[in-house]
Amino acid sequence: MRAVVAGVPPPREQFKEIAVKVHIRRPERDTWAYMGRGIVTQELTGQSSRVVVRAQSSHKILTVFGEGAALQAERRGNFVVIGCVDGGRVVSWSLNALNNSDTVRLLASIELACYASKQAMVDPVMHGAFRRRVARIIKDDRRRRHRRRKDQDSMVDAFARTGLGGGMDAEEDSEPGSVQNAGAPPPAEPVPIPAPVVMPIPEPAPAPVPTSEPALGSNLFAGYSQQ
Repeated sequence: MRAVVAGVPPPREQFKEIAVKVHIRRPERDTWAYMGRGIVTQELTGQSSRVVVRAQSSHKILTVFGEGAALQAERRGNFVVIGCVDGGRVVSWSLNALNNSDTVRLLASIELACYASKQAMVDPVMHGAFRRRVARIIKDDRRRRHRRRKDQDSMVDAFARTGLGGGMDAEEDSEPGSVQNAGAPPPAEPVPIPAPVVMPIPEPAPAPVPTSEPALGSNLFAGYSQQ
């Protein structure tokens, strides 16, 4: 009699940690804030899993992406951008992997943990409507951010055309406490003062030679008398 040995499922492969640089863009913000370096791990619990992002230095949990989360992940180069919907607001996370292979594994881990939910198998219609609603909210948030950025660029261009920036720079360069009239003309440039010219000192004139005969009684020799 042949013994039947039940097949034992092979152990799951240990998830390799992924080193990333973490950025966050908070609701109603157009710029990213750097959160530092992080480590991404995938934790398995039964048939479900979740992706955990921890700080590399303190191992503090920064964010978690789990089953049924209202998010949308997309790849942009070596970045994986995850838009998370919280009510009517959108919080975006950016995970920058070191290479192309880690980027692909990171995106696949997030999609496996968040998209492959039980709702997709129980009620695929409801799950599809939920995914479309999340995508629409994220798209509307992106459109508002682009509109705000466009309005800001238009305001900067209009301000530059008015020529008011030069006056503000002049006021900033002036000494503190000095008050200038708005209608006063700009100060003229200082006139250069020429350097002093060295004048030669004149020499004293020679004493005049006397032409008249000396007075009588003087001791000067006047020459021999003519015979």
